[in-house]
Amino acid sequence: MIPLPDIEHRLAALIEPQALRVEQASELLSLGEAVLEQWVAAKGLEPTREVREGFRLLALHRQGCTDEPSFNACRETCRELVYHYNLVTLEPHHADTAQRLRMMALVANHLYLFVAGKLQVHGLGDFCCASRPLRQEAATDSA
Repeated sequence: MIPLPDIEHRLAALIEPQALRVEQASELLSLGEAVLEQWVAAKGLEPTREVREGFRLLALHRQGCTDEPSFNACRETCRELVYHYNLVTLEPHHADTAQRLRMMALVANHLYLFVAGKLQVHGLGDFCCASRPLRQEAATDSA
């Protein structure tokens, strides 16, 4: 399992304004899975090897929602990551491939930020409007 700081570092490198290669779509999808593995493991569960709709990422998300309804907040983020993966891999020579890869990197990073935040602040994501006050409260408590 890849530690969260390593995931963060790799995503930061991939988001840099550079030309991503089509082969990196698989790496971005795998980094998304690694993020969800951390969430599932933090809940005391063994990350699933199953797939849902053809993707392990979606199965890990489903597993991560067990007893945690607020985790559904990142369902669309996971689906968007899969969507961009499909766009890139099904039409690697499309004129928009570079933009699609960049969007995929940003979406994977968004997933990382959401999960890392939930691991640090228990109630993060319970309500849309609650996220900022919870983060600020946690920052104040730790200072």
